[in-house]
Amino acid sequence: MFYPMASGTETEVKVRLGRAADIVHVMKAAGFRVSVPRLFEANTLYDTPDQDLRRKSMLLRLREVGDKVVLTWKGRNEPGAHKIRPERETTVGSAGVLEEILGHLGYHPSFRYEKYRTEFVSDAAPSAGVVTVDETPIGDFLEIEGPADWIDATARKLGFTPQNYILESYGALYLADCAQRGVQPSNMVFASHNT
Repeated sequence: MFYPMASGTETEVKVRLGRAADIVHVMKAAGFRVSVPRLFEANTLYDTPDQDLRRKSMLLRLREVGDKVVLTWKGRNEPGAHKIRPERETTVGSAGVLEEILGHLGYHPSFRYEKYRTEFVSDAAPSAGVVTVDETPIGDFLEIEGPADWIDATARKLGFTPQNYILESYGALYLADCAQRGVQPSNMVFASHNT
């Protein structure tokens, strides 16, 4: 379900899509197949009240997807044409217990974002990388994750160039979307979950 990083470094790009359904046909024609069917993801970022992790360009995320709970730490991005940053993640037995532990350590929910994600791999090189189609409250995106040269070759195969690459996080994209629409940001959640 999650692309294993041998080096502990995540390398990826996002590409904004018109509609998720349109790219799926292109991907299948290019030799990609679904490796993980469409699943709902709830992601909660944690930080201290004074945003210590954010100031250090770090991220602490609790992801709930299907029956899995995953805790992820991400470090500072390296400059370049791709989003490259250190990343460590592990599965967790109980989201509720971990939330309680994080609270005792001074970390509290700072932002929640949701998406539906479908993962694809290439039949020609199934372990080279992963392509995901993310359906979010602010639009549909493609994420291409793997070695930089594989990302570029895959993007070309799917009809994209480096000019299409987005290196911002979903949090940053959400804030930009709110500013463009003139609305107060809160959490990037689907209307049916916004209670």
